[in-house]
Amino acid sequence: CGSLNRLGDKSQSTERPFDKMAAAMLSAATGLRVATGVSVVAVASVASRRSISSSHPCLAQNIVEKIVQRHAVDTSAEVRAGDLITVRPAHVMTHDNTSAVMPKFGTLGAPGMHNARQPVFTLDHNVQDKSKANLDKYASIQAFANDHGVDFYPAGRGIGHQVMVEEGYAFPNTLVVASDSHSNMYGGIGCLGTPVVRTDAASIWATGTTWWQVPPVARVVLTGQLRPGVVGKDVIVALCGVFNNDEVLNHALEFSGDGLDHLSIDERLTIANMSTEWGALAGLFPADALVVDWLQNRAKRIKKRGPSGVPSDADGVQGDAWRHPRLNDDTIAAVADNPVVPDADAFYNKTLELDLSTVQPTVSGPNEVKRVTSVADMHKQRIPINKAYLVSCVNSRVGDLAEAAAIVRGKTVAPGVEFYVAAASSEVQEESVGRGDWKDLLEAGALPLPPGCGPCIGLGQGILEEGEIGISATNRNFKGRMGAKSSQAYLASPAVVAASAINGFITGPDADKATEVDIVAKVYTSPAPTRDDVTVELRPGFPTRIEGRPILCPQDNINTDGIYPGKYTYREDMSAEDQAGVVMENYDDTFPAMVNKGDVLITGFNFGTGSSREQAATAIKHAGIAIVLCGSVSETYKRNALNNGLLLLEMPELVKQARADCGDVLTAVLNDTATVDFVASVVTLGGVEYPFPPLSTVAQDLFLVGGLEAWVAHQIQQ
Repeated sequence: CGSLNRLGDKSQSTERPFDKMAAAMLSAATGLRVATGVSVVAVASVASRRSISSSHPCLAQNIVEKIVQRHAVDTSAEVRAGDLITVRPAHVMTHDNTSAVMPKFGTLGAPGMHNARQPVFTLDHNVQDKSKANLDKYASIQAFANDHGVDFYPAGRGIGHQVMVEEGYAFPNTLVVASDSHSNMYGGIGCLGTPVVRTDAASIWATGTTWWQVPPVARVVLTGQLRPGVVGKDVIVALCGVFNNDEVLNHALEFSGDGLDHLSIDERLTIANMSTEWGALAGLFPADALVVDWLQNRAKRIKKRGPSGVPSDADGVQGDAWRHPRLNDDTIAAVADNPVVPDADAFYNKTLELDLSTVQPTVSGPNEVKRVTSVADMHKQRIPINKAYLVSCVNSRVGDLAEAAAIVRGKTVAPGVEFYVAAASSEVQEESVGRGDWKDLLEAGALPLPPGCGPCIGLGQGILEEGEIGISATNRNFKGRMGAKSSQAYLASPAVVAASAINGFITGPDADKATEVDIVAKVYTSPAPTRDDVTVELRPGFPTRIEGRPILCPQDNINTDGIYPGKYTYREDMSAEDQAGVVMENYDDTFPAMVNKGDVLITGFNFGTGSSREQAATAIKHAGIAIVLCGSVSETYKRNALNNGLLLLEMPELVKQARADCGDVLTAVLNDTATVDFVASVVTLGGVEYPFPPLSTVAQDLFLVGGLEAWVAHQIQQ
């Protein structure tokens, strides 16, 4: 078996216990004979093109499939959307949550890191916290990195995703994962970035691999050119607002069209980053000439700067000379000389089109990403603000800071408004200082924060207090995420945030002169390919049925901040009982008192959207929920649920019927019994039977052993 490195050459690979485990379980899941690591067709719940391969023995691939092909443990089988495979990502990034992954890794019984060059540790979330407990945690992560020879970037170096791009870990035409939902950002430079969860990260440390189901791929065609004053943030906010009915939920996106020629790398990174909030698992731009030019400029800066002070620097030593081990002439030439493009007849589940010339400055919110309003209309409403934020991995790069500085130069922040700024990385701040933009921002009254996540995740100085209103250049404005539940958070571009800070209300540059424009956008859905029915038998010991009291949370888009608030996410002292006590706190704080052990949770569409925090699944499990029935679910949340032995089914028709008469409530206990029959693959509620695809044996086995952690540990012990 061979895995492909970034240059496209095969490197030797030794069969690992995880590969055998995946092959065995996939064979059982599909009824097909599976060699170790071979890509196979997915379980019954996923449509696949493999069933028509007899007439098309060598089907075309899109870019996503081609990149995944390079990282499949055995590349002899063609990778297709829907395939459940074993992948060996080029890198896996963890941040403050490294401390939560470390004990998981310890329980696996692995003799050491499978490949110390694969993990990257970056401290970025709670960098303002100087308490002894947090400093001790950071010190333990650094010591762990030193012990295992892992590249480590301390607090203050920058937000992990920005560091991954700056230091070449996120590299074009490779698969890179992170235990953070905004790993989609890597797609801005042509790297297929997608989130994994903490248990996956531990598995990759131990085995180099993890399981992944290749998502359906949608093509997003951007045409035309943005008008002056319109930027990449407006594009992704517009996409979230126009296509707001789960059109791209759990898809990988490929951006194309002549409009790409007019989008900077910073704008591409912004769009890819917030494709997470749009519902996508990845947002991939092509590694075109603009990307190559960016790589070359970045390599020149690094050559002038020198090594980063991490273990992988040693890989660049050549006699008395040194070159960056990832960003150098050879690796960049390989990107330029070997472009990865979709085959002419590559399949896309959907095609979405947007005319960039019809996009206008836009605001998202309050407290909901997909609720969008033009800046011109917001200006008329004159909504006062208490705080403004130019922070986070989506919009704190050099161009963003320059954009805001141009607005505030020679002016002062409005009385009663606090305007917080934080660069995406220390190098971004250094360049901004050199340009004079940082000085302009501070002279206008902006309050500097260290490079890091901070208020975006509701940590440190500047979070929203009770009843306050904030406008932010961040990527997520879920209720309670940036502070108090009663606060209101809006999202916008750096220019709009800066203009709002100066004026004291939500507005934009020349918003009083703006005219409304009708946005031009279209979506086309391709006919679903046929698939053969798959019969899946129940594993010995797996329950044939689950019966429980239905507890209904009928709202759509219940996000991970609603399920498990961010303020608890990086507290490792939260027991199972503690997690159960705060579950759904930002959605409905009465939920813990209402739920009983063995209840069946019925909830709306796009359940679990948001971050990759594992506790959003474990808290539901610890509260006693036997199974979750939802209209649709974030794939990252589903991954967390399965990895922790929490059963979950998508039941759209059942959900529609269950909430038809519930009224405007957050939580309701139904006077009924929900019965999930795994033999017949039906759920019975209110005397009506609702079918579901057979539950895969992968899900069954994860449930039986208590999750992926126990599964991998057992295989390593064997």
